[in-house]
Amino acid sequence: MLTSLTINNYTLTEQLEIDFVTGMSAITGETGAGKSLVIDALGMALGDRGDTGRIRPGANKAEVAAHFSLDGNAEAAAWLADNDYQSEEDTCLLRRVFTSEGRSRGYINGQSATMQQLKDLGERLVDIHGQHEHQSLLRRDSHLRLLDEYGNHAKLLAELAEHYQQWRAAAQLLDQLENQSGELEARRDLLTFQVQELDQLTPINGEVGKLEGEQQLLANADTVLRDCQQALTLCQGDEAASSNGGEQVNITHNLHQALQLIQDLVAKGLANNSASLTSSIELLKSAHIQVQEAAQEIEHFVSGVEINPTRLQEVEERLSGFYQLARKHRIETHDLPHLHQTLAAELRELSGGDGDVEQLRKQREQLAETYRSCAQKLSKVRKTNAAKFAKQVNAQLADLGMATASLELSLTPREKDDLHLLGMEKVELLAQTNPGHPHRPLAKIASGGELSRFSLAIQVIAAQRAQIPALIFDEVDVGIGGATAEVVGKLLRELGERGQVIAVTHLPQVASCAHQHLVATKTTNGNDNDNDTVTHSQLFTLNEDKRVDEIARMLGGTEITRQTLAHAKEMLEGGQLAG
Repeated sequence: MLTSLTINNYTLTEQLEIDFVTGMSAITGETGAGKSLVIDALGMALGDRGDTGRIRPGANKAEVAAHFSLDGNAEAAAWLADNDYQSEEDTCLLRRVFTSEGRSRGYINGQSATMQQLKDLGERLVDIHGQHEHQSLLRRDSHLRLLDEYGNHAKLLAELAEHYQQWRAAAQLLDQLENQSGELEARRDLLTFQVQELDQLTPINGEVGKLEGEQQLLANADTVLRDCQQALTLCQGDEAASSNGGEQVNITHNLHQALQLIQDLVAKGLANNSASLTSSIELLKSAHIQVQEAAQEIEHFVSGVEINPTRLQEVEERLSGFYQLARKHRIETHDLPHLHQTLAAELRELSGGDGDVEQLRKQREQLAETYRSCAQKLSKVRKTNAAKFAKQVNAQLADLGMATASLELSLTPREKDDLHLLGMEKVELLAQTNPGHPHRPLAKIASGGELSRFSLAIQVIAAQRAQIPALIFDEVDVGIGGATAEVVGKLLRELGERGQVIAVTHLPQVASCAHQHLVATKTTNGNDNDNDTVTHSQLFTLNEDKRVDEIARMLGGTEITRQTLAHAKEMLEGGQLAG
């Protein structure tokens, strides 16, 4: 609800702060006193186009601030959260400043905001009825929500939304797969070729290192055998050379002879038991054993070495396969086995994709049928409740002095394949003001008074089941009087009991039903400096006695009699009992 409105230098108002209450507030006053000041100023706070002509003469800027309580208004609270304008308290402050140079600034909870943001939030806080752009009933997109709130379709809507989201997720995934089918086919062909190449090679972990070692040995077999044989000759001697009387180079034989010579010296006592010679004996024994073992190891190695050109060619060809594929994929040779497994797994997954697409098509159609079944149930109850809603509104219009007018709700099917979050039809409120004329959209109604009464009748019926924001009615009682005026007053008070209603009125029957009564006044005085005339508009909250006086003025004009006051008091007492 709107809790307060602060106005500075706007039109004829220098400074004004108005506090509002829950229930119904009536604003009255003489013609030209500024009864519509609240609505005009509030429109500025809600993002209306700034008019420098509305800045008070002598001031360089105008400012309007509207303070709201968000208690029970989950939609507005959610909008603030989504747009990062949250407040620690359950309140909201909209502020608008515009200057004589034409500059305009908006604020929400103290943070800068665009005019569109002020409008978007304002539509969730205030509903202004009359010839005003903030009237929600003029927006076709609000008509469906109005019918669903009246019909209490929340459970069906939630079920429909769930089916819609499931269908939409499947449809989006299918579109993605189908749109990528060309890319997937190309990828599958490339993978098939790459995996076939790797299948032919069949790389094994650690194989490259072993092949490289074998290739090096096979390529150098001649040198290896020659050098190993020479090493054996040095260790063991050359029996052919020895038998021919040649000099024998034999490390083993030489070590044995050296050991015998030293042992003989020690045994004969000729070395005086030298510890050095004793130690040398042990070292010669060890060296003799190690040379023998080294020769055996060389012999074992040589026995495994052969000159094999065929095997060398096989090894080099396989290594060449490793090197070529590694260069092609720009990886190290030892990573080829892992690449082989990865590409093969991806190929298997893509090869099964066609089945996934077909399965997804079937799933999408099944989900669409489930959605349509639920949507048809919703359409059926919408049609029934639309007729009930129109019937109740038309009865209300008759009470408001518009017996020949009527309202109907047009339910138009959406496109056949157009699955929508909110169902299979669009809804629009159509009005007829004269018999024989066709029903037309509410926005086409020329008379502001007729539009206001349509709005009032609709809101009275809708408010039975809906959580309404602050409702403002501007001159809702234009062209009516008598018993119909009493009906309007009672209806506005009834709406106020469910939320907040602010009504600008010139009828005492309507004003007497208000919980709060404000009166607009206009005063003119001279300026002390240059004797220029200055006009001020003000708005005051009336106590009970002053209310009687104001209602009496509205009843009797400038001449207030005792009888008029008595009538005003009686009307006020009756209005407070209304509803």
